[in-house]
Amino acid sequence: MVQKKKVALVTGASRGIGQAIAKELAMDESLTVIGTATTEDGASSISHYFAKWGLDGDGIKMDVSDPSSVEEGVKQVTSAYGPPLILVNNAGITRDGLLLRMKEADWNDVIDTNLGSIYRVSKAVLKGMMKERWGRIVNVSSVVGQMGNAGQVNYCASKAGIEGLSRSLAKEISGRGITVNCVAPGFIDTSMTSELTDDVKESMLSTIPMKRLGEPSEIASVVGFLASKQASYVTGETIHVNGGMFMG
Repeated sequence: MVQKKKVALVTGASRGIGQAIAKELAMDESLTVIGTATTEDGASSISHYFAKWGLDGDGIKMDVSDPSSVEEGVKQVTSAYGPPLILVNNAGITRDGLLLRMKEADWNDVIDTNLGSIYRVSKAVLKGMMKERWGRIVNVSSVVGQMGNAGQVNYCASKAGIEGLSRSLAKEISGRGITVNCVAPGFIDTSMTSELTDDVKESMLSTIPMKRLGEPSEIASVVGFLASKQASYVTGETIHVNGGMFMG
C-alpha cells in the first residue's frame, strides 16, 4: 500500500526565501508542497517552477491578509490534496519609515500581513493537524525582531510578535504532537538586497562576522529540519541564521 503524501503549505513562495523553502520541502518525496502568492501570475510562477524542477507541488492564489481568502485557500488545498500538516508562514511585507513620519496605514498593513497572517493561517490548518495528532508550524521571523532596526518599527514589532506568538502556541498544542518554531534570518541575498547600493551593502557586511550575505537555501535547510520527523522534540524555539550578526 502506497502511503499518502503529507501536504506542506508555504506562504509567500513565489520568490526569494519562500521559493527556496518550497523547493527544499518538495525534494522530500513524502511531501506535496503548495505555495501561495497574492496574484494569479505569482501562483502560476510557483506551479511553473515545480514543474521545471520535476517536483510534486503547485501554486495557489491566497492573500494572507484577507480572512476569507485564507479560509478559501486552505479549503482548496484540503479538498485537492489533503489537510496541510506542515505550515511555513513566510509571507511578509515592509513599509519602512521613521515612526515620527509613519502613516497609520503603513503600521497596520505590516502588522496585519506579517503578524496577523500567522494567526489566520495557523488557525485555519490547526483542525487538520489536531485530528492527525501531528503537525509542524514554522514561522519565518527576522534578526531585527530581537535587535531592532531604525526606520522599521512596524516590521520589527511584527517579527518580535511572531516569536512571542510561536512560543505561546507551542505551549498550547505541543501535547498533540504539533511543534511550533521560528527561523530568524539575517541579511539574505535576495532580489531585495541586490537592489541596494554598494555603500549600503558594505555597511551591512561590516555588521556580519562571516562577512557575507546568507543564501536563501541556508534558511530553507533549517526550515526543512524543523519540518521533519527528526525535529519532533524541538518546539517553541527560534533558530537564528545570520552569520553571527546577532547571537541570542
